[in-house]
Amino acid sequence: MNVITTAIEGVLILEPKVFGDARGFFMESFNQKAFDAAVGHEVVFVQDNHSRSSRGVLRGLHYQLPPHAQGKLVRVTQGSVFDVAVDMRQGSPTFGRWAGVELSGDNHRQLWLPAGMAHGFLVTSDSADFLYKTTDYYAPQAEACVLWSDPALAIAWPNLGAPPRLAAKDAAAPPLSQAVFEAGA
Repeated sequence: MNVITTAIEGVLILEPKVFGDARGFFMESFNQKAFDAAVGHEVVFVQDNHSRSSRGVLRGLHYQLPPHAQGKLVRVTQGSVFDVAVDMRQGSPTFGRWAGVELSGDNHRQLWLPAGMAHGFLVTSDSADFLYKTTDYYAPQAEACVLWSDPALAIAWPNLGAPPRLAAKDAAAPPLSQAVFEAGA
């Protein structure tokens, strides 16, 4: 596996070894030992999620508050997305900065987001199947969101020629300056 660091400490792009020929391909999509070595510590995943979205759908920027903050290992098995991590760790030297990467069924890349990151993606293909492993269970009482288009974040989302399609909660998310950092706040 090839490990690529990003501008945000702990956020990694992982490129698995893919073996292909005229019949198709084979790759090891997850190996606990190799993953732990890549991130530098043991990580325990407790939940796997799968979503399918159509072109122009933007999901995010979502995160969970402590004590239910989630690390996520994300990948696309079909289609393509522009995937983004935003550092929401107060006191981090990269707080409020973002890192983005194209994830697709063709490039097989994965993105590791340690706990404390907001996460979102924009579907750039006709549709995309998005899979992710999480280090904590979904906890609705700990759910938080920050506005995908906040000028303070200045995320360079791809222009698909039309505004992204958003869930109501994502469209109404607060900017970074009003972000929530503890449950009940």
